[in-house]
Amino acid sequence: MSETLASSIKTLLKETFEGPGNEGSYYTDSKPNTGVFGTLDGLTAEDASRSINGSTIAAHSDHIRYYLWVIRTMISGTDFEKDWDASWTITHVDEVKWAEIREGLQKEYVTLFAEIETIDLVKWLTNVNATIAHSAYHLGALRQMLISH
Repeated sequence: MSETLASSIKTLLKETFEGPGNEGSYYTDSKPNTGVFGTLDGLTAEDASRSINGSTIAAHSDHIRYYLWVIRTMISGTDFEKDWDASWTITHVDEVKWAEIREGLQKEYVTLFAEIETIDLVKWLTNVNATIAHSAYHLGALRQMLISH
């Protein structure tokens, strides 16, 4: 069962971040580049800094990155104080900072994706599932932000 569970989690994580594969979609648009990374591709720092309904694409992106980091740090057993508000303070980024946010997001995703095979999924299942739901929520918010600007 653990292999099936890990495979299912990885499938949903992959769809959220990389977009659906050729076999179709479980919950995103079935078109290419509809995951987080495809949604962010091609956006400039100016695009990412535009305030839409009081937030920016850069802030949403960094918040997703931070959430992944928090979950991975919790799973590792490290005790720390969370600062959920920090990522929401991003109102403007230059091209360097925008690239850092996207690279950090990619790194956290790739690391969590690889760790799915080694973590105790029985113990951490709710947290990992919450990561998928949380990231999918922000994917939807990002896509709506792009439609409205």
